[in-house]
Amino acid sequence: MTLLNAPEYNEKVENTKKRLLIGIPVVILLGAVIALAGAFTGHGYFFMNLPVEHHVSVFLSACQAGEYEKAYGIWWNDPNWKQHPEKYPDYPFNKFTRDFETDTDWHSPVKTYHVDLSKRDDTGTVVAATINNSRKKLFLKYQRADGTLSFTPMIIEY
Repeated sequence: MTLLNAPEYNEKVENTKKRLLIGIPVVILLGAVIALAGAFTGHGYFFMNLPVEHHVSVFLSACQAGEYEKAYGIWWNDPNWKQHPEKYPDYPFNKFTRDFETDTDWHSPVKTYHVDLSKRDDTGTVVAATINNSRKKLFLKYQRADGTLSFTPMIIEY
């Protein structure tokens, strides 16, 4: 091909090239923004911790409503726990109820709560929540292997 017999201009092909040259960097930039926004706001890269935070929020709303049997089922990831309560001798229902009703670090049952942020580790996710606008935070560990919740000594500074 020489200069004198160059290919004919094809507007459709040129528009497609132009859209790709603009669109690909925009999509990459948008993906980076979404990834970092989740990390900077404390919800994990690409907001991956939001399902766990929702799980903890459902648990705390059951405690707030005084539905401790439902909350205990969420705690152990076992909605049918009443059929076999002997399965959980380490943390029985009456101890669980005391911990979230009377013997709380925030000095009353859950009246208000806010799930603040979460951090992942090798075995699950630690979720930080504010209960009754208390300065003392509640840190719960969601175990990825079995979906259970537990108290954790890990404290997230924020």
